[in-house]
Amino acid sequence: MNVAKRDERPLSEHDWHSPAYVDDWIRRDVTRDDTRRPLLHQMLMIAPFAAEADIKVLDIGAGYGVVSEQVLSIFPHAHLTLQDYSAPMFVYARNRLRWNSSQVCYVFSDLSDPEWTSGLQGPFDLIVSGLAIHNLREHSLMRSCYGSIYQLLQPGGVFLDYDLFGLVEGGTGTHRGWLREAGFERTDCTWEEPPLGIIAAWPRNLEIFRQYHNRRS
Repeated sequence: MNVAKRDERPLSEHDWHSPAYVDDWIRRDVTRDDTRRPLLHQMLMIAPFAAEADIKVLDIGAGYGVVSEQVLSIFPHAHLTLQDYSAPMFVYARNRLRWNSSQVCYVFSDLSDPEWTSGLQGPFDLIVSGLAIHNLREHSLMRSCYGSIYQLLQPGGVFLDYDLFGLVEGGTGTHRGWLREAGFERTDCTWEEPPLGIIAAWPRNLEIFRQYHNRRS
């Protein structure tokens, strides 16, 4: 659940390239997994696919594989791509997802690089992210990232994001506005405890959006 930092940013913030730093970070972060799993499950249930569907999924800023693990528990036949820029994080992710290794691939790229999508084999039916995109910090980089996500999605797909939206003035409202600017026709904040929240965004297919809201009502 991490994302790239520009090389010029102080390493004191996060040093995702350091195995020792990542070991310590995960040792502390993993204590929150039991709290996050129900929220991630709730988020993933928004996806309009049957459990047995053979879907293509991209996990952005996948880190040590917490979100990906939940994806495979709900969609056991999914083909999953984990994107991140930390090799030490992927060591943990590969171990966590070792039982599903034939369904999983790993792509190293930096979200702050305009070419971060070049190694991805899209389009994807489902794109997910957990506590990652906020780390870009710069508004222009987050907006650019949303634009790239839009381009990577199938027209009938959905983008699901669990993140610290409240770190930006306007919170989920600001992020939903950026998603609409990127081309998404519909967005919804499905859960929020500021600064945390869950946002769903659909590029097309209003019928899927209506069906989702019908299930929630």
